[in-house]
Amino acid sequence: TRASMRANAENLAPGFLRAIEERYGGTRLGRQEIDGAIVEERADALWSREMIERARIATAPPLARIVVAIDPPAAAHKRADKCGIVAAGLDADGLVYVLSDATLAAARPAEWAARAVALYHALQADALVVEVNQGGDMVASVIAQADSSVPVTKVRATRGKYLRAAPVALLYEQNRVRHVGAFPELEDEMCSLGPDGLLNGASPDRLDALVWAITHLALDGKRATPRVRRL
Repeated sequence: TRASMRANAENLAPGFLRAIEERYGGTRLGRQEIDGAIVEERADALWSREMIERARIATAPPLARIVVAIDPPAAAHKRADKCGIVAAGLDADGLVYVLSDATLAAARPAEWAARAVALYHALQADALVVEVNQGGDMVASVIAQADSSVPVTKVRATRGKYLRAAPVALLYEQNRVRHVGAFPELEDEMCSLGPDGLLNGASPDRLDALVWAITHLALDGKRATPRVRRL
């Protein structure tokens, strides 16, 4: 364990902690020094902390397309996997911007559908991209019950998580992806995924949603007519 800087706040100069948080909040250094977190990274992971820090920016430019990707859980009880919900956008130059991680734990279908639809409207997105391996038509039906006007693009996994994630990691290597702000839990999964899955054996639900969003925007070659908007 590590002591957090916040625990020593009363002994720090006024405004010092605020200034440090504004500069380093959400970064690996910030999580280690401000929050006292132990930030793990595996040598055979597809992503590195350095790669993600290099991709981090404060705000997104006008975007041509935005999608909200959903990786639904197979069940809805307390021990079920999380429902991965990640939004990303594409600019006119083909750069991808990760905008939000709205992943839910132990959520019923109506709950994660409502959150995804709300994020879709908040970002003025173009579509929901939904993995249907686990639920098939039921997944689309749940979303339609939340809002039947929302376009749904169904995707189906035919390869393992590591193989699906590899082309997306390559986009990061090529400096074609940006993180708008910090997404600590998502980034932990990114830096923990190896050929055998996550270090802790959990399901990489946030990462799955990220992979679906970026694949749809930048890799599948089926881009819809863009409509530029500012965030």
